Amino acid sequence: MSTIHLTTFISAPAERVFDLSRSIDLHKKSMAHTQEQAVAGTTTGLIELNDTITWKAKHLMKMRIMKVKITAMEKPLLFTDEMVEGDFKSMKHEHHFKQINNGTFLIDLFSFEIPYGAIGKIAEKLFLQGYMKKLLEYRNKVIKEYAESEKWKFILNK
Repeated sequence: MSTIHLTTFISAPAERVFDLSRSIDLHKKSMAHTQEQAVAGTTTGLIELNDTITWKAKHLMKMRIMKVKITAMEKPLLFTDEMVEGDFKSMKHEHHFKQINNGTFLIDLFSFEIPYGAIGKIAEKLFLQGYMKKLLEYRNKVIKEYAESEKWKFILNK
């Protein structure tokens, strides 16, 4: 199993960063380059505890479908999504939010495992870990861009 740990500083309150991170609409914008769409379950707005979302996106030259469930949520400190169905053997993404004086630390703990035994473990380490890290870094860059500007109001309708 691989785990990616990212920490991103965002000059915005934790509540705003938390809500932007839960926004399906912002997620679709941040993953537009993969043609990602929410195709079943909760497909727009902010995700909540026990929601399921089925995502369809093009990754590694193939359209892929993954269903996730929000398995934990403590506003505005954390939420967790876990794969229910998809290409991974397992996938768990913990999103943590730590308010500090001048902003928020967004902390991602993304754990995943792919099938295919020893060959899968090699592919995971050599390629997939880097691919997933870049996706998460780009997503956090978009969240930061929206949270630190007036754009957040258009996503959160405030």
